[in-house]
Amino acid sequence: MSSTLLPQTGTRPGARIGHRLTRVFEAATTPLLPADYLDLVAPLRPGADLRGRVVSVEPETADAATIVIKPGADWAGHVPGQYVRIAVDVDGVRHWRAYSLTHGPRRDGLISVTVKAVPDGKVSNHLVHRTQRGTLLHLEQAAGEFVLPADEHGVTPASHRKLLFVTAGSGVTPVVGMLRNLFPSTDSGVLKPARSKDLDIVVVHVAPSQPDSIFLRDLQALDAAGAINLVARYDDEHGVLDMETLGQLVPDLAARTTYACGPAGLLEALEKHHTAKGLPLQTEQFRAATVVAGDGGTVHVGGKEIAADGATPILDAAEEAGVLMPSGCRMGICMGCVLPLKEGAVRDLRTGDVTMADAMTGPVAVQTCISAAAGACHLDH
Repeated sequence: MSSTLLPQTGTRPGARIGHRLTRVFEAATTPLLPADYLDLVAPLRPGADLRGRVVSVEPETADAATIVIKPGADWAGHVPGQYVRIAVDVDGVRHWRAYSLTHGPRRDGLISVTVKAVPDGKVSNHLVHRTQRGTLLHLEQAAGEFVLPADEHGVTPASHRKLLFVTAGSGVTPVVGMLRNLFPSTDSGVLKPARSKDLDIVVVHVAPSQPDSIFLRDLQALDAAGAINLVARYDDEHGVLDMETLGQLVPDLAARTTYACGPAGLLEALEKHHTAKGLPLQTEQFRAATVVAGDGGTVHVGGKEIAADGATPILDAAEEAGVLMPSGCRMGICMGCVLPLKEGAVRDLRTGDVTMADAMTGPVAVQTCISAAAGACHLDH
């Protein structure tokens, strides 16, 4: 029996032919690649960069909206309470931000985030006021540890059957995601599945005023159905929430596990209060809190020298000076803003810890969104 010997290239004839055809196609489509054309017709296909198509933009308040998104085929799902990083192109620049998912897994496969437009916020204002149905957004997989423990059947353990959620402003978004998963809402009303029927949940929700309260209708519907006990506090009616009155609002506070999400000031007060009383607390924070400011100094990044004070994150100072910086959640969680510190010192605005680098230590990775200059510093960008 005779046989034809093939060159020992480690590839089969069919693979080599396919490779040649791919190279011919790439040459014919230069400067674009075949994948670029596929992106035009099937941007949500398996294997593509993860994207999502906006299905609808639903106003919540005058400056907040829920963005409903059909994610790409490679979306891996999420746990209620997690967040997703989303990128939009604004004026030719791609910006990444992190937003909490406002529901549990849906049968239709859609996901949603609720965004509050903040003053001078490029991404939040773009999403709330300029995004239209059909817009493609860049996505990353869901992340975050602000979730309720559950077994394989989605049942919350006995240690977490009595819960207190403390939310303020848009901090209600991850909590709404948890509550919607525990108590689905249908045309016939709020459902109480067997896995959730004996949960005892109090929600203390703080907002500047009732019209500014995101998801108030949802919370009120859950309260009316007996799924939660809602304690709404409005700054214009009740003043700023005083932690000393929390025990009066929630008499059995010591028997509950507390989950809190909102501005740094609220979370700092809660942490101090709960630590003093030995109570369990899990928090999610939107922005880093400045604990100890650095000394400030000259920041060398992106080919520019920037005079930065000790209380401003390097990310903000660099962007203000016109440097295009990598960024993400802007609260020290997602690591999307990390750059190598080649020389100098920066101070962590959350803890006051100083990180230093020089020729001996070599570059050190730092998060620019929560680090301020503590003297002159050089970052590789």
